Amino acid sequence: MVPINIIYEAHIEFFQAQLLEWYAKNGRNFLWRNKSATNYELIISEIFLQRTKAETVYKFLPQFFKKYSTWKLLGEATEEELKEIIQPLGLYNQRGERLYKLAQEIKIRNGRFPRERNQVEDLPMMGQYITNAYELYILKKKAPLLDVNMARLLERFFGERKMADIRHDPYLQTLAYRVVNVEKSKELNWAVLDFAALICKKRQPKCESCLLVKTCIYGRLNYC
Repeated sequence: MVPINIIYEAHIEFFQAQLLEWYAKNGRNFLWRNKSATNYELIISEIFLQRTKAETVYKFLPQFFKKYSTWKLLGEATEEELKEIIQPLGLYNQRGERLYKLAQEIKIRNGRFPRERNQVEDLPMMGQYITNAYELYILKKKAPLLDVNMARLLERFFGERKMADIRHDPYLQTLAYRVVNVEKSKELNWAVLDFAALICKKRQPKCESCLLVKTCIYGRLNYC
C-alpha cells in the first residue's frame, strides 16, 4: 500500500483529468444519469444497483417507476407487492422486505429524508454507499460512490488497501474523497464506475487500451 500522505496531488489531478476526458466520449447513458431524474429516481436506482449489473437495472426501472413513481405511491405498496415486482433483480425477499421498511420510514416523514448523515445512514437499505449517493445527488456534496468497482480501479492505479472491508479502510476512504473532490464530482464518480466496468475489469482488464496504463501501478507491473 502506498501511504496516503505521499500520493501527490499532481498524480490525483492526472487521474481526474484523464477519466473525465474519457467519460465525455465513452460514458454510459442510464436513466438515473438524465438531468430530468428526480431525487426519488436517483435514490431508488442506486438501491437497485447494489449487487446488480447496471444494464439489468436499466432495463427493469421503467416498469418499476411506471407503477411506483413517487415515495407516496411506494409507501402505499404492500411488502408482497414489492417482492413480486422486483423479483427479476434477484434477492427479492430480502430486498422487498427492506424496501418496504424504507418506504414506510419515508412515508412517516412525509416523503422527506433527514438531512444529517448519521440519520440517513440508519435508514433501511441506505448504508454507507447509498448515503454517499444521497449526499452526492441530493445535497450536492463531493462524496464518492465507493463500491468494489471503484475500489478496484483506485487500488490498481494508486496502491492497495490493507483492510478487507472497503467501508472501514482509512486509506481507501481518504483516497476516494480526494479523487472526487472536483467541480464535476458527479461526472467523475460515473467516469470511475464506467471505466472500471468497461476497461479496468475484475478479470482480464484491457490494459492494452487503457489511457492510464503507463502511470498505473498495476499496469506497470503486469503489462508495461
